[in-house]
Amino acid sequence: MGTNKVIGAKIKGIRESKQISLKDVAERTGLSTEQVVRIEDNVDFPSLAPLIKIARVLGVRLGTFLDDQTELGPVICRKSDSREENSISFSNNATVSHKHMEYHSLSQSKTGRQMEPFLIDIAPSKVADFILSTHEGEEFIFVLEGIVEINYGKNTYILEEGDSIYYDSIVAHHVHAYNESPARIIAVIYTPY
Repeated sequence: MGTNKVIGAKIKGIRESKQISLKDVAERTGLSTEQVVRIEDNVDFPSLAPLIKIARVLGVRLGTFLDDQTELGPVICRKSDSREENSISFSNNATVSHKHMEYHSLSQSKTGRQMEPFLIDIAPSKVADFILSTHEGEEFIFVLEGIVEINYGKNTYILEEGDSIYYDSIVAHHVHAYNESPARIIAVIYTPY
């Protein structure tokens, strides 16, 4: 079972155990009830912002959806570890879901973490009109391969291999590959809960 399917089941399980209705989750996140159902049933792969909003409504860390073990000490993620088992795909925020980012968790077995580090493969996209998203917290991005374009508020930043950016994610933003070429980044996401 892929991580995306685990996430939908975890969201539903947590929501039901806390006796929070679909309608309440929808109202408090700004999503439609149908969207929440589609996420729980693994029909849609949401972007990161809706997942963060759902986590806040459920009173859990974003990492709770990715956790699969409980390790209090340091967690090592080896290069040889299977990326498929530790990955999740997020769509862009468009109405028609297009998976353009494959997130590989670098800490899913660390319990109680405050940061979410990911290795992210960004697929090229022919879409030029990106929908920006916002969520509480901060993000740090380091470009490993390729070129990345980041729309941040009214500004656009182009980052090449070795470049990095740190920003407040409450400002509307979107990260994507530049010039229809793939890219790979390390991203560390912090969201208060």
